[in-house]
Amino acid sequence: MPIYEYVVIRKDGSDGERFEVMQSIHAPPLKKHPETGVRVRRIISRPAPPKVLGSTHTKKPDLSDRRLEKLGLTKYKKTGGPGRKYEKIVGDGPDTIQRG
Repeated sequence: MPIYEYVVIRKDGSDGERFEVMQSIHAPPLKKHPETGVRVRRIISRPAPPKVLGSTHTKKPDLSDRRLEKLGLTKYKKTGGPGRKYEKIVGDGPDTIQRG
């Protein structure tokens, strides 16, 4: 069964919280929230991408130091000494961090 997305209609007519409901494709759209009874309307949302069955090839994410820094992330590496100390490899964070 498909999952439909709904939005609560506030008293002033604006959109409120969104929620999802699994319904038969033949079921009419909900007019009220199933738990609270507040007015709702079904909204059009982007479908999930199709899954490729039987595929074993997946592209690994680019986690290179250059890519992480370009994305504004900081990468740390655990040092070999005692304790829980980490040294910065790339990024804008502090040079070292200590886990408590």
